[in-house]
Amino acid sequence: MKNAGIAAVLSFFICGLGQIYNGQVGKGILFIISYFISWLLMLIIIGFITTPILWIWGIIDAHRAATKINQQVNLESA
Repeated sequence: MKNAGIAAVLSFFICGLGQIYNGQVGKGILFIISYFISWLLMLIIIGFITTPILWIWGIIDAHRAATKINQQVNLESA
């Protein structure tokens, strides 16, 4: 079982960390790399748009993934 709140909070602090907590290591690393690139894009203004979108998307995705994992675990144990 994964705690969806913890996954969301981890992604709040470090984009991609919630995905890694959920066991989606590849996705988490992709989020971390994308977020880093987005930060670099702030030098040419576009990053001011992409960075908050990616950050919020990472939080929501981590929460939804943890919820989905928990639902699958509940179905398998029933």
